[in-house]
Amino acid sequence: MLHLFPGKKSRIEGDTEVTTESTRSPSSIGDYKITGRDSLVFLVDASKEMFIKGEDGEPSNFDMTMQVVRTVYTSKIISSDKDLVALVFYGTEESKNPRNSFKHVYVYHDLSEPGAKRVQEVDALRGEKGAKLAAETIGSGETSLGDALWCCANLYSDIKLRLSHKRLMIFTCRDEPHGGDSVKDRQARTKASDLKETGVVIDLMHLMKPGGFDISLFFCDIVSPPEDESELGLQLQPSDKLEDLLKRVRAKELKKRALARLNLCLGEGINVAVGIYATAVAARKPGSIKLYRETNEPVRSKTRTFHTQTGSLLLPSEIKKAQYYGGKEIVMERDEVDAIKKFDDPGLFLIGFKPMEKLKLHHHIRPAVFLYPEEDEVKGSSCLFSALLKKCSERNVFALCRFISRRNYPPRFVALLPQNEELDEGKVQITPPGFNVIYLPFADDFRTLDPPQFPSASQTQVDKMKEIVSKLRFKYRSEGFENPVIQQHFRNLEALALDMMAPEEIEDLIMPKVDQIDQRLGPLVQEFKDLVYPAYYNPESKPAAKRKTGGAEKKPKVELTEDELKAHVQNNTLVKLTVPVLKDACKQFGVRTTGTKKQELIDALIARLRS
Repeated sequence: MLHLFPGKKSRIEGDTEVTTESTRSPSSIGDYKITGRDSLVFLVDASKEMFIKGEDGEPSNFDMTMQVVRTVYTSKIISSDKDLVALVFYGTEESKNPRNSFKHVYVYHDLSEPGAKRVQEVDALRGEKGAKLAAETIGSGETSLGDALWCCANLYSDIKLRLSHKRLMIFTCRDEPHGGDSVKDRQARTKASDLKETGVVIDLMHLMKPGGFDISLFFCDIVSPPEDESELGLQLQPSDKLEDLLKRVRAKELKKRALARLNLCLGEGINVAVGIYATAVAARKPGSIKLYRETNEPVRSKTRTFHTQTGSLLLPSEIKKAQYYGGKEIVMERDEVDAIKKFDDPGLFLIGFKPMEKLKLHHHIRPAVFLYPEEDEVKGSSCLFSALLKKCSERNVFALCRFISRRNYPPRFVALLPQNEELDEGKVQITPPGFNVIYLPFADDFRTLDPPQFPSASQTQVDKMKEIVSKLRFKYRSEGFENPVIQQHFRNLEALALDMMAPEEIEDLIMPKVDQIDQRLGPLVQEFKDLVYPAYYNPESKPAAKRKTGGAEKKPKVELTEDELKAHVQNNTLVKLTVPVLKDACKQFGVRTTGTKKQELIDALIARLRS
């Protein structure tokens, strides 16, 4: 089961949507996938059981679901505002859907782009006031999941845009929504089958209820099968906390997309189809968009090339590339440049295996990517990939490969680091099985350092620092720390979009907890200072401020004797003396002069010496 969260970037140029995300393989084995917008439909049970509060004031299942919907809405607005999202309630008393064809189905939001107004409408359904508003607006009535699925199918069919991925999430705490009605059960299974045939992926986000949730009673025939052999598809344990529900929704919300699909060649005629995934991408604030001043419409920039002499517009076919070598200009065609850049076809070629201790930390020179089998491309890839992963883990070795990611890309040496699957207590995958692709440096990438020499610490000082380090150790998880700059930026945008009085306060998680650190260390810090610093020295005191001279340091006056001055006159070197020195000489020998220029001072001194 592989859950990845690759970033997406979309922008609008004029009236055309440009999506920079693609799932096409650069190699010969990968085909272009259909690009377009992602779509997600929340199908929420509105029965009375959903509004029952938990123990010790825990929120109701309906309230948790609305919080999840709100979180997904806001994340979509920030990261992929062109995706389509819908919110549909079933088991309602009131009915609201296209042409009102289905009873007890309430389409709260049709399939469209999320916006500030929709977030506010979802916020209105949260808490006790939200429960009252939901009872007044939609109510709770009979349940027909088949009609609800049929209504969702109509929402998809009414969309004229091209959709790359269609997903439907069912939120309920009832494992038998029809109370054993076989006719309604059969109708729901039929409509679920029709939806899955049209490419809609159905997921179940089942919630906690007294006595437990038994998936095998009904929903095992409704949800979609696993997307690959290693995926469980169903989570056996229902969610009873908001954090668990959010984790499961986020894992299912985005479809995993490969940066590239390549062949891993293990030998002559033995190829394994693999996908390259980015498990971590640096998050950045979105760039600014240029708008036309009068209409606030986005503007589009174009680059054109003109002839320097005639001023005529040049077409791409009329432009060639040249390289100066040996004083000569070598002109090349575009296909010749591409041929020079090409080393080999894209792919991974196994060179051999190395013990894990041969891989050093300083060999990690750029972010790693993740390798996972692609069974759809070459049959048997998953089996052979699993065998390779198992043996590398057992023998504690990594695979050394030559890696070319795309056409005309230079080859790199990479280490395939085995990674086994890890699941948490709720059987939710924490770490997927596969290989981490570590880029290795070439010999040219190494640098020879000449570090400065400092006095070595004594063994007593080292032991004391070890005590401090052991006291400050904690389990670090990257996903536990958010970037405060980006979070504050998006909070400000959210406040502007939702007309909030002030943005929500964020907690800066990277700020050190000084009080907790001091409590843990106790007297160790002072003991270490006493060992390292000399007596009566306070390292926290500020150094004394240097006196400001107001400019450059004044040089001492240069006094010339009469003989030295006569020598300068005879050698004609008075011009080499500075103006201040000449002025001091005039004062010293009582020469009166009204001028301040250098030549006037020299003439006055020469006249004095000759008189």
